[in-house]
Amino acid sequence: MSSNPINILQIVQSHLCMGCGACAFACPDKLQMVDTVDLARRPVPIESAESDTIALQAAVALCPGIEWPAAPARPSMGHPELYDEWGPILEIWEGNAIDSEIRYRGSSGGVVTGLALYCVEQGAMAGALHVRAREDAPLLNETVLSHNRASLIRGAGSRYSPASPCEELGQIEAASAPCVFIGKPCDVAAVTKARAERPDLDRNLGLTIAIFCAGTPSLQGTIELARRLGAQDPGQIEEIRYRGHGWPGEITARWRDPETGESVTNSVSYADGWGNTLQKFRQWRCHVCADHTGESADVSVGDPWYRPVQPGEPGRSLVLVRTERGRQLVREAVAQGYLELERRESWVLAASQQHLQRTRGTIWGRVTASWFAGIAAPKHRQMKLFAAWWRRLSWRERIQSITGTISRVFRRHLNQPERVVRSPLETAVGLRESNSQPMDCLTKV
Repeated sequence: MSSNPINILQIVQSHLCMGCGACAFACPDKLQMVDTVDLARRPVPIESAESDTIALQAAVALCPGIEWPAAPARPSMGHPELYDEWGPILEIWEGNAIDSEIRYRGSSGGVVTGLALYCVEQGAMAGALHVRAREDAPLLNETVLSHNRASLIRGAGSRYSPASPCEELGQIEAASAPCVFIGKPCDVAAVTKARAERPDLDRNLGLTIAIFCAGTPSLQGTIELARRLGAQDPGQIEEIRYRGHGWPGEITARWRDPETGESVTNSVSYADGWGNTLQKFRQWRCHVCADHTGESADVSVGDPWYRPVQPGEPGRSLVLVRTERGRQLVREAVAQGYLELERRESWVLAASQQHLQRTRGTIWGRVTASWFAGIAAPKHRQMKLFAAWWRRLSWRERIQSITGTISRVFRRHLNQPERVVRSPLETAVGLRESNSQPMDCLTKV
């Protein structure tokens, strides 16, 4: 397990797959992404593709799980003092979408949806690639290329469950005009690697937007949360909403009572649902991820948690402009009445995301401990992780980042290959009868 993986399937076996789907985009006739219950989405070979070592090795070039793309250059303007821990930042803004429905449905202030809508309606872009809940299986996600407001709004709000937006990068590559890409930091990192290999894709990437991320819970996490809310049968769930409809919004499930046939809705606070249930089900690769804010994106968006949120307060977003392209489009969206933003100083970022800053400080210890324990670990080129480990953690926390990781390796059997087998997905999530296509999922064994 300590040897370096040389193809995609070995990366999966080494517990380093992030589930982004870039490998399936690179080899659509060799790999397909499949949902899992216990982990995240995983690539599996199509028929005899497992023996095609050349294709499986070529897909590694796009994989952020084994090696993160090189850090973007340090900007000379903007906020260079933030670069070592937060990546390139030209401007920091706080604000919201002006469209009240988008602001209400968004996880924070609706800026991601509002900016994407501007690009589609006024920025001459062909669409925005993003994830949303599947109609036939609300616990699962799908990737779509939205061309209008209605489609974008349907996908507004966070999805704290596995998704693979990069598997559909072919839609952007084949589009008639540039498009917006919206994803987690790992998804944007995969896009950064993919565009370096695919000129047509690079040409059609009009804007990349990253959403702050603390890790992706497995499908099992959502199932457990739904059970907490009272939905004992996942097949009865008609809707699951993780954020939105207020700030920060509640995690809400709606399902059909099997005895009465009546619709039942129940909610739990975001802090409770995430902190006490969902975050416990994150895949291992998320625990050794150093980039939680999308450092290679044009624009990154998260929550401005630097102050308490007042009851009933409308949502607000924290916006990091990282590139000149991002700066241009954000300012155009403001000028055209899509966004309402105010400039913020450097301190607001760290004050808003103290947990993410501390997590980055643990990564050097976790990666080092992984090597000590004999398992593969990701490579982070040009990231000053040791400096963050030394600066942000106490001696006790530094030691814990190493000893705790070694304990996790053996407790979670990370020293053994990640093995998956096919099993019917219908029993896990209750696919609707209208779905005529049989589905599989993967179960850890």
